[in-house]
Amino acid sequence: MSLTQRAEDMLAPDALAVARGIARLFARNGIWCLPEMPLRNNRRADLMGLDENGRIVIVEIKVSRADLLGDSKWPDYLEFCDRFFWGVPPELDRTPLDGEAYLPTRSGIIIADGYDAEIVRPAALAPLAAARRKKEVERLARTAMRRICFAGDPACAEHQEGTGAIA
Repeated sequence: MSLTQRAEDMLAPDALAVARGIARLFARNGIWCLPEMPLRNNRRADLMGLDENGRIVIVEIKVSRADLLGDSKWPDYLEFCDRFFWGVPPELDRTPLDGEAYLPTRSGIIIADGYDAEIVRPAALAPLAAARRKKEVERLARTAMRRICFAGDPACAEHQEGTGAIA
């Protein structure tokens, strides 16, 4: 299974297009990201990335007004990133994101389609504690390596966690 196929399996088609546009924007700016990154609080970030300074960026993708208004779990992502963005398609009404419930002074907004993206509101930097950042960067790296390994050899998936016996 390729990395593109893995993303397609995890994200709805509209969300996949938004994710693709954001990934292209991030790549141009030295931020590399993974889709559907599991967090230690049993949440799953739509996109989680790492910039060239080691800062963690999370993007929560919303493709419908109902999905946006019905999401009460998004604040759970804030303790795992230095910057938080909403990723939305151009046609989505973004006015709710200006309300205090969506922490506009903390969260940024990225408008994206399947081809590109633009930051229309920068995300504030809220630096993680060094120990938290180290742990999350390690988890992000291990998840990325595991996905690449599985994409290259599906038989490796039989050993999801491994035993650590080689050390």
